[in-house]
Amino acid sequence: MPKINIIMPKFGMTMQKGTIVEWKKKPGEKVEKGEVIAIVESEKITGEIEAPASGILAEILHGVGDEVPVGEKIAIIETEE
Repeated sequence: MPKINIIMPKFGMTMQKGTIVEWKKKPGEKVEKGEVIAIVESEKITGEIEAPASGILAEILHGVGDEVPVGEKIAIIETEE
């Protein structure tokens, strides 16, 4: 199965890192493209991370409360395509 990396997005011009507030899905659960899978907070904003593709959330690489630099991989989705 192909794998798609989910990275910490940049929600604002000055955002350098984000804190994972909540995972909406657990490893092994099915996700649909566009579905919110995590909530992330930065100094100025709280944002949602959506699944970039449908598939299975294969792995979560950072837990709730972790501060993650923008652009770093936070999870992996396995797709059927």
